[in-house]
Amino acid sequence: MDTDILRKIEETGVVPVVKIDRAEDAVPLARALEKGGLPLAEITFRTDAAEESIRRISKEVPGVLVGAGTVLTIEQVDRALGAGAAFIVSPGINPEVVKHCQKKNVPVFPGVATPSDIEVALGLGLKVLKFFPAEALGGLETLKALSGPYGQVRFMPLGGVNPENMNKYLGFPKVAAVGGTWLAKDDVVKAGDFEKITSLAAEAVSNMLGFEFAHVGINTSDADASLKSTKLFCSIFNFALKEGNSSNFAGKGIEINKSMGLGKNGHIGIATNSIARAVAWLERAGIAVDHSTSKKDAKGALVAVYLKDEIAGFAVHLLQKK
Repeated sequence: MDTDILRKIEETGVVPVVKIDRAEDAVPLARALEKGGLPLAEITFRTDAAEESIRRISKEVPGVLVGAGTVLTIEQVDRALGAGAAFIVSPGINPEVVKHCQKKNVPVFPGVATPSDIEVALGLGLKVLKFFPAEALGGLETLKALSGPYGQVRFMPLGGVNPENMNKYLGFPKVAAVGGTWLAKDDVVKAGDFEKITSLAAEAVSNMLGFEFAHVGINTSDADASLKSTKLFCSIFNFALKEGNSSNFAGKGIEINKSMGLGKNGHIGIATNSIARAVAWLERAGIAVDHSTSKKDAKGALVAVYLKDEIAGFAVHLLQKK
């Protein structure tokens, strides 16, 4: 499997699943998703326009990773790949379709609903699977139960996933991404309301990343200056004092560094639901991240990193929400 394609899907987090009836809608739809921060589209092979839609997107909107969904046959796989599809998704698991995709060296994500389906997938060497229809099968609780005996598998839930429950799925480590059918519904696409699609995509990204102010860090010359300033904040505002190795905290929102850290004046911490997806989103938007400042937990997961440039004299760093 092309791991780069899987990485892009995981970093994007939400896969817009789209049925297109008119091929002329494909390019403006893809551009609308890209503008909204979701440079990804799964075009379902449920209409005669699917193949041509994939072809137009792959040629005219190269920034959008386009794949084919609801692929049921080997013939559809070949048509999708010939049109430029980068990955294949199917509602169920057909060993012949999977083997054909593997022969073509294209990522394939077949749908599973039961332990038996997962056993078949594992026998075919697959470890990233579509979970469909997710909510009808019991949703996240079923996924958690399945992940017990099949801890090596990651899932992409689709079916009943919506803005209200998407973060419950994305917060589970065994979920690689979720499928979103609400982002470009039939009536919206047919009406040509691509601004609404952009808005829905942007809302999904904002919901997924969940940026929040965490704290402000203030630079001081040394440990004595840090403690003095921290105690002053605490005495005035009745904040709790918490002493640390490199800084002290007044309450939860004010950090006083014991030295001149990054940033002319200090730093601002911004918490996010997914620091890995946040970094990918920022870099796609042209905002530089200083990867040399990365901090990881014991499992190797990224938990903190600074942006490259200061804002108003403050360095800015991202923090993984706990």
